[in-house]
Amino acid sequence: MAVKERVGVVVSTKMDKTAVVAVENRSPHPKYGKIVVKTKNFKAHDPENKCQEGDRVRIRETRPLSKTKRWEIKEILTAH
Repeated sequence: MAVKERVGVVVSTKMDKTAVVAVENRSPHPKYGKIVVKTKNFKAHDPENKCQEGDRVRIRETRPLSKTKRWEIKEILTAH
């Protein structure tokens, strides 16, 4: 089974070794066809606390690291 990857923006780095990443999903409405933007927040493991708010990052799925943390930061695409 393939490992899931997402690209999103870091919205919070207030926790130690954890960043909250907002991932946008743009899809057309089933009936009206208008593009609807849905945002979901993922908690991602950041062991060296390298990320800052506003960074664009790639996250990948991993084993459960805590109660709500199931993703890890793979790379920082653009630093803020």
